[in-house]
Amino acid sequence: MITMLQLFKTAVSQGASDLHVLSDSPPVLRVNSRISRIDHPPLTPDQTKELCFSILNENQKAEFENKRVLDFSFAVGDEYRFRGHLYFQKGTIGGAFRCIPTQIPQLKTLGFPNSVFDMPRYPHGLVLVTGPTGSGKSTTLASMVKEVNNIKRGLIITVEDPIEYVHTHDKCVILQKELGTDIYTFGDGLRAALREDPDVCLVGEMRDKETITTALHTAETGHLVLSTLHTNTAFDAVERVIGVFGGEEKALIRNQLSNSLRAVICQRLLPTMDGRGRVLCYELMYATVGVRNLIREGKQHQLYSLMLTQQQEGMVTFNQCLARLVKANTISIETALEATTMPKELETLIKNSITEAA
Repeated sequence: MITMLQLFKTAVSQGASDLHVLSDSPPVLRVNSRISRIDHPPLTPDQTKELCFSILNENQKAEFENKRVLDFSFAVGDEYRFRGHLYFQKGTIGGAFRCIPTQIPQLKTLGFPNSVFDMPRYPHGLVLVTGPTGSGKSTTLASMVKEVNNIKRGLIITVEDPIEYVHTHDKCVILQKELGTDIYTFGDGLRAALREDPDVCLVGEMRDKETITTALHTAETGHLVLSTLHTNTAFDAVERVIGVFGGEEKALIRNQLSNSLRAVICQRLLPTMDGRGRVLCYELMYATVGVRNLIREGKQHQLYSLMLTQQQEGMVTFNQCLARLVKANTISIETALEATTMPKELETLIKNSITEAA
């Protein structure tokens, strides 16, 4: 029977972003956003369990059998790491494994405009990187941490679930903490970090009230905080943060967010027209005076309109970025229309860009 090491090597050699091991199916790869099956007989339930358990230690096996789900990360040689997620479905065990290169890319190589390169230099405030699963958020954050590590002298603390990219000390000292191993919750990790003399804090995800409250407090007290949310637009990111709170808390959080927010990056990775890879598409919102006022006043529904009128501030909407990629023949119109939530506006932008080019 095929081994997990062989599957990992196959995933890496074929440039897969993800590997899936599940019963009644051959092993599955996701390459350039598309699913494909490895040439192998369908795996039985016993085989999937044997494969998945072959990379776990005894403590991890016990945790998985107790909680019925497990998140972890591990290295495969010196070139790649994987983030693993084990689960049960229909009484059988399955696993999803995300490929993580051990070499963290430079921020300037990811495809962002120059304005993003200033973010690691922010002395304090909150920077949110948002997008769906598999959109490259972890890579963007890791590249920002790497940039801070290269240009500043300070202490960086990360709280992750699990640790994906592994950083080494450069000009900064870096402490990486993993949920379940080093700390129990993101909120606990951030509160502890404040007592450990940090300059920059990375929190894997602002997923609950405790974490959001602590992250905003950390940003307000003179630290740079980097974090993620699973939202598709800058407006959704602001709404998600504020929407966790109710009653009198909402006004307080709006005020805290308006004071501490520096920028929101919303990103997606889309298949290129030639089918050979994926390209970054992004939306950028900066906390200008106008943005801060709208958040403070509870008028975040007007953020999109404000972004359209403040292009000189570096603002970019997702549709504007999609239209540029179509104009450059990097992605197809069909791909762009599938990715947008406002197809009519996008069609107008594409037509205008074609007219301008003519």
